[in-house]
Amino acid sequence: MSDDQKPWEVVDSRELLDASPYLKVRAETVRLPDGRTVENFYQLDQPDFALMYVETEDGRVVMLRTYKHGARRVSLTFPAGAIDPGEEPLEAARRELLEETGYVADDWTALGGFVVGANSKGSTCHMFHARGARKVAEPDLGDLEDMRIELHSARDLIDAAARGDYAVLPVIAMLGAMLMPELREGLGMAARTRSV
Repeated sequence: MSDDQKPWEVVDSRELLDASPYLKVRAETVRLPDGRTVENFYQLDQPDFALMYVETEDGRVVMLRTYKHGARRVSLTFPAGAIDPGEEPLEAARRELLEETGYVADDWTALGGFVVGANSKGSTCHMFHARGARKVAEPDLGDLEDMRIELHSARDLIDAAARGDYAVLPVIAMLGAMLMPELREGLGMAARTRSV
């Protein structure tokens, strides 16, 4: 934040809906740096999640093809899952990778956590790059999940974008970061700096 930009001040917060653990809705009253007050600035609280770009020992990328109800269609996506209360993002990433795909990896790089809804918050997406993944078990899918595991090359992932196979924005952000080495390295450096 530059010296002349200041954060908004939360003057009041009212809970409007509590559908825990999936969603809470609040209406905040905020004071802007210039003194103006805005009422009913709605905030969404949803579980944070881990999103992983996972490369196998032979360099292929572990992907899932599954239905995403928010998008109302089947989509190609990276392994991902909610972070349980009190769980560290990397722990969640490792757990979700094993549950969803049956893969494990020992080489992990954090790429940072980013708020999904710029002004409404929503959730924070914690991105990770895992290398050297190997299959050790069968997936342990939940009762609402119907996923197909696929292994792709980086070229396949670009071609999938051209076909419109992605429906979820964090997946596109992750793909862009992974296909741009300088951006990926910068995100990793920033994540290391924030965790110190």
